[in-house]
Amino acid sequence: MQHGQGLINRAAAVSFLGLVLGAPLAQAGAYDFTPAPQTDLNRIYRIDRAMGEVSACQYGLQEGSVGATLCFGPGEGAGGQPAGDYGLVGSRHEREGGVFRVNFRSGEMSICYVFESKVVCTPQANPTSPAPAAAVRPPQSGATTSPGTR
Repeated sequence: MQHGQGLINRAAAVSFLGLVLGAPLAQAGAYDFTPAPQTDLNRIYRIDRAMGEVSACQYGLQEGSVGATLCFGPGEGAGGQPAGDYGLVGSRHEREGGVFRVNFRSGEMSICYVFESKVVCTPQANPTSPAPAAAVRPPQSGATTSPGTR
């Protein structure tokens, strides 16, 4: 019996060490990053993969220095969402400054972009859900404005 008890104690110690040492690893990879598709915009978006919160940072010129990192916190619609498996997807539109926030579990999507020094996102929508009562028309082809270029 004593030998069996020693194995149990060793297994418990290894499990405990795995939990303690593995905790930082569990935190690693909690965010994903993607650049804005706009080719003349130096901006990177960040998303919390579990909660869907979106923020962004970009390079800015600052006289007398190497520059500054300008960051934009979450604003309307860009805060935490219901728990999910979130990611960011850029369109292939070279003049688009925003990105899509997608929930890989539910299939919901929204568009996120910087507006008035905050990242804002449209409400989550699912292509399999009916359109809202006041349906929004997509922009006409050749339109010159997009959410991310404000």
